[in-house]
Amino acid sequence: MTTALPGGTRRTQDVPGHWLLARVGKRVLRPGGAGLTRRLLERAAPAGADVVELAPGLGRTAARIVAAGPASYVGVDADADAVRIVGGVVAGHGRCVRADAAATGLPARCADVVVGEAMLTMQSDRGKLAVVAEATRLLRPGGRYAIHELALAPDDLDPLVATQVRRELARAIKVNARPLTVAQWRTLLQDAGLVVDWVGTAPMALLQVRRNLADEGLRGVLRIVRNLARDGDARRRVLAMRAVFARYADDLVGVALVAHLPTSEEDHP
Repeated sequence: MTTALPGGTRRTQDVPGHWLLARVGKRVLRPGGAGLTRRLLERAAPAGADVVELAPGLGRTAARIVAAGPASYVGVDADADAVRIVGGVVAGHGRCVRADAAATGLPARCADVVVGEAMLTMQSDRGKLAVVAEATRLLRPGGRYAIHELALAPDDLDPLVATQVRRELARAIKVNARPLTVAQWRTLLQDAGLVVDWVGTAPMALLQVRRNLADEGLRGVLRIVRNLARDGDARRRVLAMRAVFARYADDLVGVALVAHLPTSEEDHP
């Protein structure tokens, strides 16, 4: 475990849950796992495209994107350590800059594809609108915005249950997570003037053994188990997160959407 990871200087009791998992060796930190990310990128089609990725984190998706052969890649992350990590991952194929996802400083209409995973969920309602507006500003007409987030299920989930889920999530992961239903994620993109082309879901099995074997491999799972065995504080927090995820397994899913910015020839939604 290393303090070079994002959030590495914060106490185990205080660090956001996703960076805590990164500390103990977990590399795939997406709600729907690596499989849903693969499906997302197939629909986003980064090959030959100018790609901007918002909040690339540890660079796992960045590596997949540059392997697909984009025309260019720019990552945007507010965390200096993440910028350094991702810059190393994409070296020779792209770059990563330090900026806010809601105000990237990049030119308008500079991207054919904008990707963002597991970051809108952590934003307030106003923050979600700001990030989606920035992604839309970056897209050229016909360009694709691809997101992978945590969703509440079903779409008609009792609002009282939704509030309880959000409250317990925030307590466990130390981030004010605000997941939406699948229908609400769709509406968020449509209200920004985008046309939703594809929606995919997967179980939110971030801390289940089978998902981790698929995402991390046996060696990766053993690494995580070894690190948790050595760090009692981290182990207690991970077990607490796992308990919340299990308690609300029927109410949480990973969701991915790809939407495009209409061209002048299209009717806007």
